[in-house]
Amino acid sequence: MGILSMVEDRPTPEAVYNWRVYFLATVASFASCTIGYDSAFIGTTLALESFRDEFGFEEMEKSAVDLLSANIVSCYQAGAFFGSFFAFPVAHFWGRKIGLIAASIIFILGAGIMLGANTERGLGLLYGGRVLAGIGVGAGSNIVPIYISELSPPAIRGRLVGVYELGWQLGGLVGFWINYGVAETMAPSHKQWLIPFAVQLIPSGLLLVGSLFITESPRWLFLRGRREEAIKNLCWIRKLNQDDIYIVEEVNMIEQALEEQKATIGLGFWKPFKAVGKNKKVMYRLFLGSMFFFWQNGSGINAINYYSPTVFKSIGIRGSNSGMFTTGLYGVVKTVFTIFWLLYLVDQLGRRNLLLIGAVGGSICLWIVGGYIKVAKPEQNPTGDMTSGGVAAIFFFYLWTCFYSISWNGVPWILNSEMFDPNVRSLAQACAAASNWLWNFLISRFTPQMFTAMGYGVYFFFASLMALSVAFVILLVPETKGVPLENMDALFAVRPVWNAHKTIIDRLREDEVEFRREVEEKGGITTTTGGDAAGGAREVRVEDI
Repeated sequence: MGILSMVEDRPTPEAVYNWRVYFLATVASFASCTIGYDSAFIGTTLALESFRDEFGFEEMEKSAVDLLSANIVSCYQAGAFFGSFFAFPVAHFWGRKIGLIAASIIFILGAGIMLGANTERGLGLLYGGRVLAGIGVGAGSNIVPIYISELSPPAIRGRLVGVYELGWQLGGLVGFWINYGVAETMAPSHKQWLIPFAVQLIPSGLLLVGSLFITESPRWLFLRGRREEAIKNLCWIRKLNQDDIYIVEEVNMIEQALEEQKATIGLGFWKPFKAVGKNKKVMYRLFLGSMFFFWQNGSGINAINYYSPTVFKSIGIRGSNSGMFTTGLYGVVKTVFTIFWLLYLVDQLGRRNLLLIGAVGGSICLWIVGGYIKVAKPEQNPTGDMTSGGVAAIFFFYLWTCFYSISWNGVPWILNSEMFDPNVRSLAQACAAASNWLWNFLISRFTPQMFTAMGYGVYFFFASLMALSVAFVILLVPETKGVPLENMDALFAVRPVWNAHKTIIDRLREDEVEFRREVEEKGGITTTTGGDAAGGAREVRVEDI
């Protein structure tokens, strides 16, 4: 199969896979650029000599520096935790578009406040700005995956939600290299460490401007009873006429799903909260959504992202600029393999297989890295050059990065954006995003202390968690690729989970054949030149269905 080939749930016109859907996903994903940039730049900024001198790090005990660094990093995640829930009522009542505009404004205010920190004012503005910026990115991490999944054709939904993850990695790539650049080209000064903080304003500004021009989610409009506007937006996104059979089928599936929700859960703001308490299916999927981010953070990714200089020092990298350069290469590897994952793997191998591959491969790599540090003790035996064992450890660290980038990096976001019913989706995504930031906060808050107390044991700890995640995926996670959002209830009802995907896809194809047979019997289909089952132009009279 080609790198951009697709597995479709039903015959789909080529027009559906158009620039508009990619444009909307790209604009929304500027939110993830801000997240990725922060996760990458903050650790190396704290390691800059100019930053440490300005705030007196060199005069403190190591334990005090560890605590201060952890507080600066983790207050951002604390804000993001609450921002995830803040986004729920905004996205529910005012829509995904307004939610993204609000998130970008809040982040810009927070980033601006950070720029006021200096020796005289202390770190108070830095703390306050990072909390406010965290609220903004927490809101964005809730809204963006929902928005993208709601406008995506099923065959490329993984790819489009993956654009969100790609934005995260591109932001991280800039963040990993920014401090290497300022350290190499500028003398230590207030301006040197301030520049990396100021760069945050670029992706957040692009998100604000872009959000003014994006189209509101058709599924949200259907949910709010704005049917005509919803169909208009859906036709614009798909580049199809209202009478095209593909649009008729999609509208039918959306409205049927909403009717089912109305009859079971209800469509009000408080209904999802009641459903969480009463509906075991919803509670089960909320549990899965939270656990995805537990396992994601259990891979050690955010310990590495936020404290990369500490990580590379533990392996044997010496010198602040050498550490930053190695960190930059780490960012390049993550970005390259994320692009490969986005274009090919996620909609070909699927979500479930990738999680298993990443967990097994990543765990083996971390056991090897930890074993090298235990035996060679590079921090206790510093040398001017890397030993062959050290080079091998760096290789397996980068190999771990490859395994992680194609699996636990973006797949949890895709699964959480896919597996919930329309009326529960916003609340579920809020809970999932909050779970991500909760685990993220715990890791970022205690990583410096973990390295001080555990040494090489940190790698064994994360390797063990990755190994345990294998059983979780095998027993509890069904494959979701190519399954329409409206059929997720049926997917999660099939047991055993490893047979669920095939069962549902076969059922969908049978329903598709039956639906088209009934329409043809009513004389409702007019096939134009080039129309065929592979997705040529087709028209259907709505009144005939």
